[in-house]
Amino acid sequence: MSFDTSITSFDTPIDRRGTHCSKWDTMEKLFGVSPDTGIAMWVADMDFPAPRVVQDAVQGMVDHGIFGYFGDETEYRAAICWWMENRHGWAVNPDHIFTTHGLVNGTAMCIDAFTQPGDGVILFTPVYHAFARVISAAGREVVECPLKNVDGRYAMDFDAYEAQMTGNEKMLILCSPHNPGGTVWSRAELQTVADFAIRHDLVLVSDEIHHDLVMPGKRHIAMALLDGISDRLVMMTATTKTFNIAGSHSGNVIIADDKLRARFATRMAALGLSANSFGLFMATAAYSQEGAAWVDDLVAYLDGNRQLFDAAINAIPGLKSMPLEATYLAWVDFDDTGMSRDEITTRIQKNAGIAANHGISFGKGGESFMRFNLGTPRARVEDACNRLAEAFKDLQ
Repeated sequence: MSFDTSITSFDTPIDRRGTHCSKWDTMEKLFGVSPDTGIAMWVADMDFPAPRVVQDAVQGMVDHGIFGYFGDETEYRAAICWWMENRHGWAVNPDHIFTTHGLVNGTAMCIDAFTQPGDGVILFTPVYHAFARVISAAGREVVECPLKNVDGRYAMDFDAYEAQMTGNEKMLILCSPHNPGGTVWSRAELQTVADFAIRHDLVLVSDEIHHDLVMPGKRHIAMALLDGISDRLVMMTATTKTFNIAGSHSGNVIIADDKLRARFATRMAALGLSANSFGLFMATAAYSQEGAAWVDDLVAYLDGNRQLFDAAINAIPGLKSMPLEATYLAWVDFDDTGMSRDEITTRIQKNAGIAANHGISFGKGGESFMRFNLGTPRARVEDACNRLAEAFKDLQ
């Protein structure tokens, strides 16, 4: 069976300027890069339309014309269970699923439900910057456990982490696959994380939002598939990164343990949270055979962008692109240029006209890095490569 997986080729550019697009419409204010002449490579959404099956679901809502409260989540939950079983080998009980307003909200809800003000929350840094932001805003302590760069791949250093523990730590948030490094953790690495959480009696929150965007030859393993961890594990997944529908603000917190699930349900009820109907319709449509075919095409395309970008970046003396195992977010180290952060930033933003994420915002270990979003037409990636080569031509 074949499906119409997209209304357009991934190569077809779509002008997002003037559409209330954070990625393009705020880049000049934040980075000093004009959207008319520059390239937006920062916010983690893609410049591709959602698959046809998702667009048809939204069109069906528009055609119906009534946008009332969503009822009967049976089909929606079944779609989630089908996807996790068929794409990740993970059997999910539909009664274990909570829907949040995206996974930043899901993270904040976990912090609220399972920790108290002043508690420590562990992050393996550098890591997605929103984690530290919501931890600090909630009055908890951010405990940074820096990752090691071992031959161009991130690794955990649990001997060092053990020495950091004070007993005040109550939660560990894992990013799997890792953002911004693009690392796909092995089963052995995940087991070591699980053992660490058990040893220190930590609630383990596994944010797996990038789990569908894994490069060929790599395999993501859901933390829920490990033994002995279910009594302290909170899984977080979403359609939003996979299908480029972040504006739907829909995410899932999946909790198998009865006690943890009851605590989370209590906080959800206390805050009066309920799901956005647009997000539920879109997620139900996305988690389908049509959606799966589109994702397979997407990953193949992103792999081509990755290869192009890595080859160009690694050809510039002093620049190193960490091998991307998952996500569409390239992580580039500028440390060997010997330049200051200000000079690197000036060359990227002013000279090359590229808006990219500053590595320092991802915590300890990110100081010499910049993050570049490759979820855009290949011609634009090639343009960015040429601009960077020109901006750092004196090194060549």
